[in-house]
Amino acid sequence: MNLVSGTCIERGCPPNRRSLVNMKCFDKFFLAVVVCAVSVLASCSTNSVTGLLGSGDSDMAFVKTGEVSKGFVEPLAPSPSAKPSPKYPKMGRDKHRMPYYHPNQRTRVVRTTAYTHTEGDHLAYGPRNAIGTSLKYTSTVRSAAADWSVYPLGTRFKVKGQPYLYVVDDYGSALVGTGTIDIYQPTRSLMKKWGRRYIEITVVQWGSPEASMEVLARRKGYSHCRRMYAALQHRYSKGLYAKAR
Repeated sequence: MNLVSGTCIERGCPPNRRSLVNMKCFDKFFLAVVVCAVSVLASCSTNSVTGLLGSGDSDMAFVKTGEVSKGFVEPLAPSPSAKPSPKYPKMGRDKHRMPYYHPNQRTRVVRTTAYTHTEGDHLAYGPRNAIGTSLKYTSTVRSAAADWSVYPLGTRFKVKGQPYLYVVDDYGSALVGTGTIDIYQPTRSLMKKWGRRYIEITVVQWGSPEASMEVLARRKGYSHCRRMYAALQHRYSKGLYAKAR
């Protein structure tokens, strides 16, 4: 095969079939080049993500194909003790009539929904979260979206009955003004399987109000970001999260 011209001269090839053979050979050559290029790019992408996160946080990125969890462990039913405690001030309720909890009460019952990156309102961002990094879905760490004035960026929590650690690294306009948490699922079937659930969570570590406000301050051109920023600033001024850390 002449790789420069993309032609193939086969012995005994009749003149009226040569063009067809040329095309087939060129297609095989082109396909081989594309496969090699994709392999190189995939290798570079994996290395850059690992380098960015550091060896200690490598489980926070997407895992390789075949290692992504195919489903999730079903959560356990909430316990009565997860209701708002009378020893903390009442924080009111959201539009779904779900109570807001004082940050010092880390175990709570929350309304949850699910989303995936192939939904229409997320196509522009792909499998990326609100800070531009990969949405997480591994056997240990998974992404979640919330109103950052309720669950600041970086908040980590566990769901009763599940082995995963969830990290709030995303938000959504429909979540603003609620205590609802949107659980990331990598496929539409898993998103539908999760549906809407009322679950018990325990906040392992509160995120950073400062980092949340820094991101939201640059996006105050959007009404939902302005609302989150104002609500978070109000809570922050009262020192609620500072006391809960």
